[in-house]
Amino acid sequence: MRASTAAFLRHLERERNASPNTIRAYGEDLGQFTDHLRRELGREPRPEDADHLAIRGFLAELHRRGLAKSSAARKLAALRTFFRYLCREGRLETNPARVLATPRREKRIPAVLDERQVQALLDLPGDGLPAVRGRAILELLYATGIRCAELVSLDVGEVDLDARMVRVLGKGRKERVVLFGHRAQEAVGAWLGERNRLRPKTDALFLNARGGRLTDRSVRALVARRVKQTALVRRCSPHTLRHSFATHLLTRGADLRAIQELLGHASLSTTQRYTHVDTRHLLEVYKKAHPRA
Repeated sequence: MRASTAAFLRHLERERNASPNTIRAYGEDLGQFTDHLRRELGREPRPEDADHLAIRGFLAELHRRGLAKSSAARKLAALRTFFRYLCREGRLETNPARVLATPRREKRIPAVLDERQVQALLDLPGDGLPAVRGRAILELLYATGIRCAELVSLDVGEVDLDARMVRVLGKGRKERVVLFGHRAQEAVGAWLGERNRLRPKTDALFLNARGGRLTDRSVRALVARRVKQTALVRRCSPHTLRHSFATHLLTRGADLRAIQELLGHASLSTTQRYTHVDTRHLLEVYKKAHPRA
């Protein structure tokens, strides 16, 4: 099973151009399923040992552990893709995951900050190089709606300050160009003026204290510290700023297709799930538009 998993992950990287995060997630999901089979069989499992009953037992175990249905659905999707690959390679005759229904996902409205909360987060005072870097990171996240992984993978040459554009490599290695405004331009420009003080060892736009590329985890920790300092009650992550970016565009009249392009979504339905109009805004629209409001 391990050899087949390793071959599949190489296939994702070399032939499907999957992102490192996707490859890591697939590896973790398949590793968990392999461990489940090993416990059930009492030996090292082979791909042929996996039938639909074994997969159903794995999903039942995840349910008992309290795993969210969305996470279970993702793991089932990973197994379907893995076994489909083995069928194409001639290792299996049928895909055992194909007959199983995907767990129904919970519909959740994404967490979003209102414009006042975003302003409090971005305008937090601070001095020194870390504060300049933090302001540039937050301004760019909110101005572009890019994912945290996309932000930390940016190189200096991919940012055009004069044109206020950034070239982003998104999921599936798909490239897109995203615009940003004057505030982000000023913040990133200020950071670039300080960046060389860290003696860069890489072309990465955002560096850590040792001059290396900043990590996803570091950006999340930065956002968490800022939220604590501003005493925001809502939970906030880099992805919350992405949701806020999309929602604020939508409430101010932006076209959903344009938001889809900016976010880098392959499907419009994904954009509709990521963006929502809050109740207060709906009430304002209703009062203005309905003749008997």
